[in-house]
Amino acid sequence: MSDNIKNEGDSEDRFHANPTAGNWERETLEKLVFATIKERRAARRWSIFFRLAFLAVVVVGLVTYFDLSLGGGDDENLGRHTALIEINGEIEAEGSGAADNVIPSLNKAFADAGSAAVVLRIDSPGGSPVQAGIIVDEIRRLKRGYPDKPLYVVVDEICASGGYYIAAAADRIYVNKASIVGSVGVLMDSFGFTGTMEKLGVERRLLTAGANKGFLDPFSPQSEKHRAHAQEMLNEIHQQFITVVRTGRGTRLKETPEMFSGLYWTGAKAVEMGLADGFGTVDTVARDIVKAEDIVDYTAHEGLPERVLKKFGASVGEGAMKAMSHVTLPKLN
Repeated sequence: MSDNIKNEGDSEDRFHANPTAGNWERETLEKLVFATIKERRAARRWSIFFRLAFLAVVVVGLVTYFDLSLGGGDDENLGRHTALIEINGEIEAEGSGAADNVIPSLNKAFADAGSAAVVLRIDSPGGSPVQAGIIVDEIRRLKRGYPDKPLYVVVDEICASGGYYIAAAADRIYVNKASIVGSVGVLMDSFGFTGTMEKLGVERRLLTAGANKGFLDPFSPQSEKHRAHAQEMLNEIHQQFITVVRTGRGTRLKETPEMFSGLYWTGAKAVEMGLADGFGTVDTVARDIVKAEDIVDYTAHEGLPERVLKKFGASVGEGAMKAMSHVTLPKLN
């Protein structure tokens, strides 16, 4: 015990002899405490920032999502104008070429008392005959309901296959001289891997309930029966396409053996063949044809929440479809 007392006394003597030693320890401790406090404050600030940022994204997304309904009251004050609806990209179940997006826009544009005409601006290489057919049926219904309100199509870069399927239902089609127009045909594409499998020594084990359930399986030899059935379906859809073009274009068509072969032409050649009526842009059509220079966009634009959810759903759905099916659907492409 006497040794401990002596050691404690020695420490006290050293402290009085060098008082800065205690200050150094105290300062170091204070710095550590303050650093910890700053770190926690910074963490709280970042947490608040991210929460506010997320809230801002949600608010902006909701405002965008409800944009049409929030702004619907202004339609009565638009005055006489040209209604514009845009279709960009493939005609498919999602995107600007989807029937679920185009049809509500068409209905709103035709129903607006201030719209003197409706202009569809199309820039599409084609896509689903189902989506194109649904849109064409709705265009015909609206034209019957609004006989005094014309519908024009203006082609940007390309209006081929499914894009032209829709365009053919318009009263007139306007193109650029260098636009790509036509491709009245149908395709169904896939691959066959039977030769590769034989070389690799891979055996295909396909079990089906139903004699034709393995229809067009890329890992099995193609039977003549299945090939003939697929060709019959393509021919049927092709004839539907031809009927739409003939009905829409009427006597303006200058038919040739190549017109419905799947070939496409420049806008200048399309005018010569009767696939289009003349040259123009949305602005020139609104100014010179409709005589209503004010252009109002009725295109249904997706909000941020929809885009995020659809992208997520599309990736999941695509993986599921690939796992469930090997058959490629017919395309107007």
